[in-house]
Amino acid sequence: MKSSFSLFILLVVVGSCHGGDLRKNFYNKSCPLAEQIVKNITWSNVASNSALPAKFLRLHFHDCFVRGCDASVLLDTTANNTAEKDAIPNRSLSGFDVIDEIKSKLEEACPGEVSCADILALAARDSVSFQFKKPMWEVLTGRRDGRVSLASEALTNLPSPFLNFTSLKQNFANKGLTVHDLVVLSGAHTIGVGHCNFFSNRLYNFTGKGDADPSLNATYAATLSAKCTSLSETTTTVEMDPGSSLNFDNDYFTILKLHEGLFQSDAALLTNKGSSKIVDELLNSNKFFTEFAQSMKRMGAIQVLTGTSGEIRKKCSVVNS
Repeated sequence: MKSSFSLFILLVVVGSCHGGDLRKNFYNKSCPLAEQIVKNITWSNVASNSALPAKFLRLHFHDCFVRGCDASVLLDTTANNTAEKDAIPNRSLSGFDVIDEIKSKLEEACPGEVSCADILALAARDSVSFQFKKPMWEVLTGRRDGRVSLASEALTNLPSPFLNFTSLKQNFANKGLTVHDLVVLSGAHTIGVGHCNFFSNRLYNFTGKGDADPSLNATYAATLSAKCTSLSETTTTVEMDPGSSLNFDNDYFTILKLHEGLFQSDAALLTNKGSSKIVDELLNSNKFFTEFAQSMKRMGAIQVLTGTSGEIRKKCSVVNS
C-alpha cells in the first residue's frame, strides 16, 4: 500500500482468508536459522538504504491483495505471460534484489525449505522494525508460493489512489478485512513517497473542469503544485508524510486531520463517520502500533497457500521447472 496504489476484489476468498495453517516458528526444525537470516540481511540493507521499509511494506501489500500472500508479485514476465510486476500499478515496486539476496542465503542454508511468500512477509516486518530494534508485529509462517502471476489481475485487484470510501470499504471486505483494517493499514502511508500523476488531478482537474479538490488543504496544495507542475508529470515523487517520510509513526493520522492526506483514497477516510472516528483513535501512537500489528497479521493471512498447495520456489522470480 505504499506510494501510489493498492486495491482488491474477489468474492470467493472470505472463507479462506484467515490463514489457519500458518503458525509461529514454522521453520524451527526444517531451517532453524531462517528468520534470523531474513532479519540479518534485511537490517543490513535497511542500514544503508532508509527507503527500504516503505518499499517492502508496499511489496507485501501488493502481493497479498492479488491471489493472496503467495509471492506472485515476485515472478518475472515470460515469453507467454505478462506478470503482476509489469502491471502499471506495480512498475514502481522495488526491493526485489534484497529478496533475491535473502532467498539465495536461505537456499544455501536449507535448500527448498523457505518460501518466497514467507520471506516477503518477514522482510516487510523486519524492515519496519529496524527503526525500533524489536519486532513490531508477529509474523506467522508456513506460506507456500504460487505458480501464477497475471498483470491483468493486479489491475483489477489493487486499490487505486482515486477510490472513494465506498469502493475502498468494499475492496477490503472482499478480502475479509474490515473498515478498521482499512484505516489502520492506510497508516502505512506514514513512510514512502507518491508519484505526482497519482494525485495531481486533485491540484489541477478534480472534477474535469480544471479545478482543485476543495477537501485538500490550500496551503498544502500550493506546496504540491510547486513540485508537481502539471497533470502530465509522471516522474516526480513527493513525501507522503512531509518531513517524516522515513520514520514509521502515526503522523499520517495527524496530517489527515489537517486535510493533508496526499491521495484521494487518504482523504476518503474522513468522509465516513465510522472511519473518521477510527482516525481520531489512531492519533494515539500506542494505539496505532497495537492495531497496526493486528491488521498486518490479518492481511498477511489472506488466501495463503499452505500444506501441499503451491510450491517452495528455488528462485523467487521464476516457478520451479
